[in-house]
Amino acid sequence: MEMNENMLIYETARSVPNEAKKTITAGRLSGKTDINPMFRIKRLTELFGPCGIGWWYEITQERIIEDDITKQKAAFVDILLFYKHPTSGEISHGIPGTGGSSFVAKESNGHYLSDEAFKMALTDAISVSAKALGVCADVYYEKDRTKYSDNGTPKVDDMMFKCAECGAVLKPVKVGNKTYGVREWA
Repeated sequence: MEMNENMLIYETARSVPNEAKKTITAGRLSGKTDINPMFRIKRLTELFGPCGIGWWYEITQERIIEDDITKQKAAFVDILLFYKHPTSGEISHGIPGTGGSSFVAKESNGHYLSDEAFKMALTDAISVSAKALGVCADVYYEKDRTKYSDNGTPKVDDMMFKCAECGAVLKPVKVGNKTYGVREWA
């Protein structure tokens, strides 16, 4: 099966190892899956290189909004995420992301003011932007998971290797009835 060039980043970024997932056990998201935010940072770095060189973001707005009914406040951060394409070197347009986190929340012991609300909102915004690239897509789109499940064909991330001399993307090779991924023949 030949991989559509447009899907390389998505397919490489979509999986999430079990150690990066945690089941949410309370609240309105109970039963859903939480993804460790550092795993997303790791995946962006694997795909594009270090933050600030291969990928980066620009904060476009920060704000605090108070809900008129509950009187709770939340911090919101808007960003544009940029990356350098791993094979062409082309710089992307900004991928928008908005993240939010409680700034003042009413808890059982009274009101709580978070001194990390903007930091957590930024982390959330990076996650939202990264989702548009397919980062951790398997958690969000479970029905698609079996489409590219392991059936003896090479893993998609094998296709992200480039020739050191000419820069061409190295693709799997079929010999007889078996297909060999780059890691198997490199």
